Amino acid sequence: MQDETACLDHDQLGSLYAQLGAVGAEDVVRRTMEELALRLTHAERQYRSCEFDALRKSAASLIAIAEQIGMQKVSMVAEDVAISVDQGDEVALAATLSRLLRVGEGSLTAMWDLQDFTV
Repeated sequence: MQDETACLDHDQLGSLYAQLGAVGAEDVVRRTMEELALRLTHAERQYRSCEFDALRKSAASLIAIAEQIGMQKVSMVAEDVAISVDQGDEVALAATLSRLLRVGEGSLTAMWDLQDFTV
């Protein structure tokens, strides 16, 4: 298994905190992280079920969700997944989806560590 370094945009998070205050921003971050985790799970299931149109929609939604909380790498890799679906490239799709799951998991972990959330 390859290791992906998580990359969080601290400026994006800072802007979110400046706009919403600490309590509001933490609420948005928590809800967004939950949605991101859910959609990553859905994307994996859709791939395994060969639901490529649904997978394309999940990837597109992941782009916006990830950007909202400064997960630019997740957004970029989700875009690669969408492109792979559009091109019908099964090998690229398998590779980019695997990478998306790794990057997504690593980014969620980094965000939890950064926010010092408790499970």
